Amino acid sequence: MAELNLHTLQPAQPREDRKRVGRGQGSGKGRYSGRGIKGQKSRSGSHTMRAGFEGGQMPIYMRIPKERGATSKDAMPIGPFRTYTQPVNLKALEERFDAGAEVTLEALVEKGLIKNTKKDVKILGNGELTKKLSVTAHGFSKTARKKIEAAGGSVTWLRGEPVEKKPKHKPKAKPVAAEEPEEAREAEAAEPEAAAEAEPPAEE
Repeated sequence: MAELNLHTLQPAQPREDRKRVGRGQGSGKGRYSGRGIKGQKSRSGSHTMRAGFEGGQMPIYMRIPKERGATSKDAMPIGPFRTYTQPVNLKALEERFDAGAEVTLEALVEKGLIKNTKKDVKILGNGELTKKLSVTAHGFSKTARKKIEAAGGSVTWLRGEPVEKKPKHKPKAKPVAAEEPEEAREAEAAEPEAAAEAEPPAEE
């Protein structure tokens, strides 16, 4: 083994030669340094463009059609974070739960109505409910809530009861007919009286 000296030091891995541009025409990458002639990609900083940038052209994620439906706030612009709720109908609650039971997400999993508690659960109003149940879920349809409360049960919102949004634009008021001046009304009332006086008396 050779003696370790300053002049015998070597890197653990062989060094890779980097491309040295702008070192004259005899360097092998002279004149335009491999960037071509003019254009956006020949300028400095041209390789720091954001992902999906198409040179000002309408990008692909804006050209393709979008699916309808609700998305979470961090969906940008739409797609991978689409929200979804697991539907559970009152008909299923009527079949699987006894009167006075507490319907929670864990209870729904035990009864086999949902697979897991990772996704939000919404109670829908399909079917009839004759039992008093205390239902806890992320959402309720208006019909489902009405039927649960009519049967003597209660509903509990896991994320708070939603507030109904007021319309942004107020409906336009119908135009009110302008009141006629008193002189015109008096003239109209006097017309039938004058016509009655002008008629000749009926012959006997």
